[in-house]
Amino acid sequence: KISAFTKKPKTQTAEIGATVIFEAETEKTDVKVRWQRDSKDIASSYKYTISAEGNMHSLTINNIVQEDAVGYAVIAGVSKVKFELKIKESEVKEAQKAISPDPAVAEPKPEEPKEAPPAPTGSSASDTSGTVSDGSATEGLLESHQPDTRQDLTGLFTEKPQSGEVNVGENITLVARVCGESLLKKPTVKWFKGKWMDLASKSGKHLQLKEHYDRNSKVYTFEMHIIAAKANFAGGYRCEVSSRDKFDSCNFDLVVHEARTTDGFDIRTAFRRTSTDAGEDSGELDFNLIHQIHSLAVHVSTEPEVDVWEILQKAPPSAYEKIAFQYGITDLRGMLKRLKKMKKEEKKSAAFLRKLDPAYQVEKGHKIKLQIEVANSDAEVKWLKNGQEIHPTGRYIFESVGNKRFLTINNCTLADDAAYTCMIGDEKTFTELFVKEPPVLIVRNLEDQMVMKGERVEFECEVSEEGAQVKWEKDGVELTRDESFKYRFKKDGCKHVLIINDVTKEDCGHYRVKTNGGQSLAELMVQEKQLEVYQNIADLTVKAKDQAVFKCEVSDENVKGIWYKNGVEVKPDARTHITHIGRIHKLTIDEVKPEDEGDYTFVPEGYAFNLSAKLNFLEVKIDFVPRQDPPKIHLDCMGRTAESTILVVAGNKLRLDVPITGDPAPTVVWTKGEKGSFKEGESRPEPRHIWTAKNGEVLTDSDGRVHVESTKGHCIFTIEGAERQDEGVYSVIVRNPAGEDTADINVKVVDVPDPPEAPRILSVGEDSCVVQWDPPLFDGGQPVIGYVLERKKTKSYRWMRLNFDPYKETTYEAKRMIEGVAYEMRVYAVNTIGMSRPSAASQPFVPVAPTSEPTGLCVDDISDTTISLKWRAPERIGSAELEGYGVEYCKEGSDEWIPAFSGLTERTTVIVHDLPTGEKMQFRVRAYNMAGPSLPATLQQAVTIREIMQRPKIWLPRNLRQTLIKKVGEMINLVIPFQGKPRPQVTWTKNDELLDPKQVSIRNSDTDTILFIRRSERKDSGKYEVQVQIENVEDRASVNIQIVDLPGPPQNLKVIDVWGFNVALEWKPPKDNGNCDITGYTIQKADKKTMVNPNLQICVFAKMENSAVLPSVQFPHTDPLVSRSVIAGYNATLSCSVRGIPKPKITWYKNKMDITNEAKYRMFSNQGVLTLEIRKPCPFDGGVYMCKAVNDSGEDVVECKLEVRRKYMPLTQELPRNLHSNS
Repeated sequence: KISAFTKKPKTQTAEIGATVIFEAETEKTDVKVRWQRDSKDIASSYKYTISAEGNMHSLTINNIVQEDAVGYAVIAGVSKVKFELKIKESEVKEAQKAISPDPAVAEPKPEEPKEAPPAPTGSSASDTSGTVSDGSATEGLLESHQPDTRQDLTGLFTEKPQSGEVNVGENITLVARVCGESLLKKPTVKWFKGKWMDLASKSGKHLQLKEHYDRNSKVYTFEMHIIAAKANFAGGYRCEVSSRDKFDSCNFDLVVHEARTTDGFDIRTAFRRTSTDAGEDSGELDFNLIHQIHSLAVHVSTEPEVDVWEILQKAPPSAYEKIAFQYGITDLRGMLKRLKKMKKEEKKSAAFLRKLDPAYQVEKGHKIKLQIEVANSDAEVKWLKNGQEIHPTGRYIFESVGNKRFLTINNCTLADDAAYTCMIGDEKTFTELFVKEPPVLIVRNLEDQMVMKGERVEFECEVSEEGAQVKWEKDGVELTRDESFKYRFKKDGCKHVLIINDVTKEDCGHYRVKTNGGQSLAELMVQEKQLEVYQNIADLTVKAKDQAVFKCEVSDENVKGIWYKNGVEVKPDARTHITHIGRIHKLTIDEVKPEDEGDYTFVPEGYAFNLSAKLNFLEVKIDFVPRQDPPKIHLDCMGRTAESTILVVAGNKLRLDVPITGDPAPTVVWTKGEKGSFKEGESRPEPRHIWTAKNGEVLTDSDGRVHVESTKGHCIFTIEGAERQDEGVYSVIVRNPAGEDTADINVKVVDVPDPPEAPRILSVGEDSCVVQWDPPLFDGGQPVIGYVLERKKTKSYRWMRLNFDPYKETTYEAKRMIEGVAYEMRVYAVNTIGMSRPSAASQPFVPVAPTSEPTGLCVDDISDTTISLKWRAPERIGSAELEGYGVEYCKEGSDEWIPAFSGLTERTTVIVHDLPTGEKMQFRVRAYNMAGPSLPATLQQAVTIREIMQRPKIWLPRNLRQTLIKKVGEMINLVIPFQGKPRPQVTWTKNDELLDPKQVSIRNSDTDTILFIRRSERKDSGKYEVQVQIENVEDRASVNIQIVDLPGPPQNLKVIDVWGFNVALEWKPPKDNGNCDITGYTIQKADKKTMVNPNLQICVFAKMENSAVLPSVQFPHTDPLVSRSVIAGYNATLSCSVRGIPKPKITWYKNKMDITNEAKYRMFSNQGVLTLEIRKPCPFDGGVYMCKAVNDSGEDVVECKLEVRRKYMPLTQELPRNLHSNS
C-alpha cells in the first residue's frame, strides 16, 4: 500500500496556551485533505486554522488547553496518518492544581478572556476564513457531522460562512458569497439551525437575513445577522445554496459564551436539547456539569434563580408538564426518572471504573456511542436493551479499546428509545436513551379572518409532521377545552384546526399556534351581523274602501322595526294594524281613505337603512264635462329646481306616473333632452329621444328598458334599471283637438361613488402606519360621507376591514399590525347610496419603528476647521435595515440645525469640514431606517472649534531600540510612529548629517515617518536620528543600523608540523571581517586521490555572527544494522550510526511501511547514533526493518531482519521428560 503523503505530521509536545502547527505534504496537488480530532472532522475556526498551498497542508491549533492532548489524524484519499499532541508534565500538574484548589484558599475569580494569538507567518490563513467574534478560546467548536445524502456538490460558494463565537447580548454577522457569472438565474439560499429548522420563519428582533448583488463583480452576498445573542442560539448551523440543477451546502457552528454562576446544578442545562453533532458523543446529556460548575464557581450578587428540583418535589404530578414547558425542559421522561433517583446513592463498583451516564439523547437518524470503562481489560461485557441481550449487527457495533468498551447505535429510530444495561458478571450499569424527533415546522401559516357575530370560525394550519403536538394561544393565553366547549381542536394528518363556535365581540384578538420548531399568528375581527332583506315592500295603488298591505321580510327574525308615514311614526289603531311574525313584518290599512296616500317606510332597529314604498289612492269620480276639454297635466314637481328634481338610484326602476285630463283623450309624447340643455325663456332644442303613445297604447323600445303607457287619466313612463346616462330633463306633451299642455320633469340618477385612487403610505411605525388618499373623481351624484379601509398581508388573500363606521377624513392611522410583516391597504368611498368598488391596493409596506438613538457619541479629534466624531450603532435596530446616519450641527444658542453633509453615511465615524474657527458648536447624530429618523444623540456640551496643542513624542518600536542588523542587498523599511499637534516637522540625519534623498526615501504623514532603502550597502551602516519638532518643542530618537557581509578568506595558511596521522596548522585572520565579529573558523580536508604517498588538501572557513554560509554538502553515510532475534514481551532496540552534511533526515520503515508516527515505536538520535526501540514486541512485529538517511546530496539506506520468538517453550519439548518419568 503506497501512502499519499510524502511528508507526514509528527507527534509534538507543547505548553498550555501555546500554538502548534502540524504540517503534511501530499504527493499530488489536487488531493483533498481532511484533518480529524478523535475521529471527528475539524473545520477551520477560531480554534483551528487549516491552510493549503499546493501540496503543502497545515493544521494550526491555537491557545492549547489540557483537553487538546488527544489523538489527531490527517486523511488523503485512502491514506490516514495518526499523530498526537502532548502537554508538558509540569504544565499538566499546574493545570490540575488550578482545577482542584485547596479548600482553605478563597475561590478563584474567573479568568478574563484572552486575545487570540496571531497566526505564525509560516502558515497562511485559509481563503475562506470568516468573521471571528471576540471571546475566550474554548475546547473546540462543535463540529457538524450530520448525514448528507447529496454528494455531488458543485462548489457554488466563493466564500463559505465560518464558525464563530459571541458573548450573550452581542451581535455577530455570518456571510456567504456566491459567484453569479455561470448562473442563469439568482441562486436560492436557505439558512438552517440544526438539521431541520429553517431560519427564514424566525426573522425578527434577534435574527435578520439580508442579501445584495454586486453588478461589477457579479457576486451575490448573503448575510445572517444575529442580534443580541442568547445562550440557546449556540449550536450547529447550515447554509444551502441551489440554482436549478446545482447545489452546495456548508456547515458551521456558533458558540455563545455566558457568565458562570454559583447557584448549583441547573436541570435546564442538563435536559435542554442543544446537540447538533452526529459524531461519537452526539446527544449526550452531560450530567458531569455539576462537578465543573462547583469547581469553577464564583460568588456574585445576582437575583436568586428558581430551584426547579424543589418545585418538582412540591408540585403534584398533574403540573409536571406545565413546569417542563415553562422552564424549557423538553425531556420530561428523563427529568422524572432523575427526580426519582435523586435520593438514591450510587454504590461503588469494583468491575466498572466508569459507568454509563444517567441519560443520553440523540436525534432521529443520527448515531450515538455509549462508553464504559472496566477495571479488568479481559472482562466480558454484555449489553441489554429493555432487559433483552443485544447482538452485534450492522446497526449495533461493539468495540473494545484497552479498558474501554463502546456500544455504537447507527441510524437511530424511535424503536431505539429504551433503557440500556451493561453487565459484567452480576454488576450492572443503567442508562436511558432518548431519541429526539426533528422539530415540527409550520408549513402553512394561519390566515387573518373577519366574520359576522354568531358565525363559526376555523383557524387552520399545516405542520411538517403527522400527529405533532401544537399549542394554541389567544393574546398570549393558552386555550383549552373549557366546559362550554367554546374552543374545539381538530387534527387531520398534518392539518390542525382551531374551531370557535358562535363568535362574539369578546373573541376578537390575535390567535397564535406554536410548535417546537416555529409559530404562526393571525388576527380575528368580529363584525356585527348585517341584516339582509329577503322581500322588499312594493308601491300600492288602491281604491277607496279597499285594504292596503305593506309586507317585507328580513334575515333576522329577532329584529324589530318601526313604520313611518311621510316621516311620522305610524301608531296602530282600529284601521291600522302592525304585525311581526318571524322574519315577516306587515302594515295593514283597512278601508283606505284619500288621507292615507303617502310614502311609507320601515326602519329596522339598530341598522342604518330603511325600506320605502308609496301608497297611491285611486279615486273614481264622475264628472260632467263639456265634450271639448283642452288637455291638462296635473303635476306638483314641474320645473328644474332642486326641490322638484326626482332622484333615482342607479339600478332601480324609474317610474313617472303623470295624471292628465282632456276630452277627447289626448295623445302623449315623451321627450328627453340633455341635463341643463336649455334655460328658462330659451327656445327648446331638438330632443334626443321621442316616445309617442295614444290612449290605451303601451310602447317598448328596442332594448326593452323603456316602457311608455297611456291610460285614461294617466300617462306612465318607466325605465328598468336606471343608469347614469338616463339622467336629464324629461318633457311630457299632451295634445288633443282642443289644445296641448307641456311639463318638464328633472330626473337625477344617483349612484355609489367611483373608487378612490390607490392610497399612499406616508409613514410607518412599529405596529402602525399612516395612510392618505384622494377623494374619488365622481361622487355618484351625492356627497361622500366617509371612507372604509381594509388591509391584508401581501402573502394572504383575505382583506380585513379596519373601520365599520364611515371615516370622514382622507388620512388614517392604522394600528394593531405585526412588525416585520408586509401589508397592503385599499379604500372604499361611501355616500348615502352605498359603498364604491375598492381602490387599487397601495404599495406593499412593512410596519417598522425607528431605531433607538445612536450611543456613545463623542469627539475623536478636532482642529481649527474640522472635527472628527464617532459613535456606536443603536441598541435597538428593529426588523428594518439600517439605512445610515445623519449628522447635524448648530451654533450654541441657536435652534437651526444644519446637515453636515448631503445624504446619509453608513460609517460610525465622520469628519465635519469647513467649520468656523473659535465658534462653539453643538452636534447631534440620528439613525435612519425605513420608518424615518431616530431620536438624536447629542453631545453633552458644546465644543469649541480650535485645535488642541499636543506635545511631540516619538514612539520608537521595541525592535529598533537595539542595533538593526541587515545583510548586504536586503531592503530596509523603518516605520516610526509619533504624536503631536499641529503636525510636527520631521527631520532625519545620519551621523549628524542630513540624508541624501537619492539614496534614502523618506515619507511622512500625520502620525508616522518611514525611512526606506531598497538595496542596502555596507556604507548604509551607522546611527540614524529622527527629530520631530513643533515650534520650540521637540523630541528625538536614534536607530543603529549594521549592514553585514561575508568575511574574506583567512590569510597565510601554514602547516607547522606533521606527525603520525596529525597535522598542526596556523593562519592569520581575514582582512575583511564583513562588518561583524569573527566567531570561529571551519577546517576541511580532502584526499588528493594518488596511488603513492596520499596527501591531504586542507581549507579553512571563517565563521561570523548572523552568517548564513554553510560548508560544502557531504553525502550521508550510515553504518549497517545488525539482524537480531528477540523474545516476545521484552523491549528490543535496533542501532546504527549516520553522518553527513547538512544533517540528514532519518526515516524508519518496517516491511517498507513508514513507522515514524506509530506509538509502538520510539526513535532516538544521539551524536549520530540512531536507535529504534520496539515496545514489548510480539511475533507480528517481526520483519525487515530499514533506516533511511536523506540530505541535499543524496540518500543512504541500511536494513536488517528482526525475528521475535515466543515467550514460552512449546509443549512438545516437555513430552520426552514426562514420558521418561512415567516409565
